[in-house]
Amino acid sequence: MRIAIFTGSSDGPEPHRAAAAALGTRLAESGVGVVYGGAHVGLMGVLADAALDAGGDVTGVIPQQLVDWEVAHDRLTRIEVVDTMHERKARMADLADAFVALPGGAGTLEELFEVFTWGQLGLHTKPTSLLDVDGFYEPLLDQLRRMVEHGYLRGPFLDALGVVRDADELLAYIADYRHPRRKWAAASER
Repeated sequence: MRIAIFTGSSDGPEPHRAAAAALGTRLAESGVGVVYGGAHVGLMGVLADAALDAGGDVTGVIPQQLVDWEVAHDRLTRIEVVDTMHERKARMADLADAFVALPGGAGTLEELFEVFTWGQLGLHTKPTSLLDVDGFYEPLLDQLRRMVEHGYLRGPFLDALGVVRDADELLAYIADYRHPRRKWAAASER
């Protein structure tokens, strides 16, 4: 199994760095591969270093422009260099069996919402989750609940979004995951 991890290219506060390191270590110890954006900076680098230090399999997918800017991690198990950010996200999705977002910025949210939307449309049926460190994602979850209340998001999709606190909860969520019916299901699927 491989999990695509979306997280910040900035360091963030210490609890976020500790959570990223703990996740990388625990996934490696569990034999779960990591797929991520391929950088050595920020929480991305913390996560990759922890997984590698614990003997894990870590695949980075990074656009050439970021390689040129010298942010590519230099000791990954595998690194795939692509042309664009769009290709990066598509390749990460292809390589992964599940997705989790750790704390991060706009890029992290963009990656999360793309795969979350693809799941609603039935383009994949992979588990998608948030690792909610110290309530970081609680305001976002409030907004998603508001979207359900106003009819912009179906409740089953919000219910299926995993909200976990650590690697063990993440692995349990993935093991028990059942994907909701896609947004526009054919009559035969209802």
